Amino acid sequence: MQNIRNIAIIAHVDHGKTTLVDKIIHASKIFRENQQFDDLILDNNDLERERGITILSKNVSVRYRDHKINIIDTPGHADFGGEVERVLKMADGVILLVDAFEGPMPQTRFVLGKALNLGLTPIVVVNKVDKPNCRPDEVHEAVFDLMFNLDATEEQLNFETLYGSAKQNWMGPDWKNPTDSILPLLDAIIDHIPAPKTEEGSLQMQITSLDYSSFVGRIAIGRVHRGVIKEGAQVSLCKADGVIKKARIKELHVFEGLGKNKVTEVQAGDICAVTGIEDFEIGDTIADIENPEPLKRISIDEPTMNMLFTINNSPFFGKEGKFVTSRHLRDRLFKETEKNLALKVETTDNEDKFLVYGRGILHLSVLIETMRREGYELQVGQPQVIFKEIDGMQCEPIETLVVDVPQETAGKVIELATQRKGELLVMEPKGDLQHLEFKIPSRGLIGLRNNVLTATQGEAIMNHRFMAFEPYKGPIPGRINGSLISMEGGQCTAYAIDKLQDRGFFFIEPGDELYGGQVIGEHSRDNDLVVNVQKGKKLTNMRASGSDDNVRIAPPKRFSLEEAMEYIQKDEYLEITPKSIRMRKIYLDENERARMSKKEG
Repeated sequence: MQNIRNIAIIAHVDHGKTTLVDKIIHASKIFRENQQFDDLILDNNDLERERGITILSKNVSVRYRDHKINIIDTPGHADFGGEVERVLKMADGVILLVDAFEGPMPQTRFVLGKALNLGLTPIVVVNKVDKPNCRPDEVHEAVFDLMFNLDATEEQLNFETLYGSAKQNWMGPDWKNPTDSILPLLDAIIDHIPAPKTEEGSLQMQITSLDYSSFVGRIAIGRVHRGVIKEGAQVSLCKADGVIKKARIKELHVFEGLGKNKVTEVQAGDICAVTGIEDFEIGDTIADIENPEPLKRISIDEPTMNMLFTINNSPFFGKEGKFVTSRHLRDRLFKETEKNLALKVETTDNEDKFLVYGRGILHLSVLIETMRREGYELQVGQPQVIFKEIDGMQCEPIETLVVDVPQETAGKVIELATQRKGELLVMEPKGDLQHLEFKIPSRGLIGLRNNVLTATQGEAIMNHRFMAFEPYKGPIPGRINGSLISMEGGQCTAYAIDKLQDRGFFFIEPGDELYGGQVIGEHSRDNDLVVNVQKGKKLTNMRASGSDDNVRIAPPKRFSLEEAMEYIQKDEYLEITPKSIRMRKIYLDENERARMSKKEG
């Protein structure tokens, strides 16, 4: 039984986790010779492949030296911290993967802190040592300092370190002497990561993630904490509110390679998938039928941001999506909360509107992007930061912001961050870049990325993570410019856009279908301006020299989903359909807008 190793791979976004897992899978010869597999084997969701980030944690297992190694690939982004916190419960050790140039980043700190608190044994892998200007030895020092600051124990500080390049398929103890395979890493896992502790006693298994199959319904995944779980056995399901339900296990599967194998029983220490249990939630314990003892529930950090989700009621509703009613929206949002632990959905007094709470803009935008790809149409309001009252004081979430930026533009970044109530804590050179660390309210981060990228010609690398709730820091200036709003519906013309170019810049192209009240550009001043972009050129049969010049229109500004979410004002909605993202005023009619702003004013 001691031939099992449970290991989670943790790292910052883009330090090479998924590539490393690919190489481990290839090295252990899971695939038959004739099977063809692409890279990013585990990023099986389109969104993950496109963005190059892991969003959902995955399980695979490999066999090596008569041991079974269960590998859990975790997300690196703090917005998906809910995923990381629960899957670490299944592991006995972690591989901390660090980029040989960038070193430990803020998100690394977040996940590593959770792993050390759980008492997991770390192995440090300094990846990408083939990059020019890498600094493996300094990075190794930085990791040691980070662990020391996170109160690691003596044993944890005595960690094993390997260097290598997952992309070039090698790992070894010395970065100056490349080896020819990734096997030293698998040896280190078996030699240094402890086997799962097995306690004597009745069955205990905590459900830490779930899967869904259209044949058998919801599948509970977790690690058997103690005892043995058997197919067909009667068990108790211990729920959050102390209720204990009886259930029967239909089938058991253990992870084998990329798939699952059906088994009749699973011993303590292994990770398995259980079918046949109804109505469970993540964090519930499967326990003995006669003497049920629940395990301590998983605690998840609270959300820091909320957004209003509502049905699409624009003039273009239902043209592109399949699911457009409030019932569709409600069912989809509540289904998401079953597996997305850090997400909370609240109903409002209007049955068409829902408040969705999440970890940050990326967390919420991934949900929105997934929904639009499934054929949903919806509208969302401006993201709002969650305030709390602590000891009679109004408090707001504060984040650590880290920016790596070329020296000559560092001043602009500091200016932008301090305008938004950011405090500069650290400023030091890192290679040819300047490394800046700020303490900044979450409110100040909304819309900041756009401005920083503009100010640094797109060269800044920004990362942030939630730190704590602190007293309210005072008002923060928002977007200064007003919006250009379409006066009526119809196709816009090049002639009309050309004549209005001095009023601001546009987000639309000639020929786009618009409706009245749609936000089509940014005004050069601070007020909103309603413009007519549908009017065509008056045609005459006279030729006038000079006045028939071709129109020259500046290319429109295009927004990604996150940029658009950060851009809209509080009286605007973002309309999201499977094919388009449009900004609009909440009240499309100009007179109604004026009436409502008087009411609020």
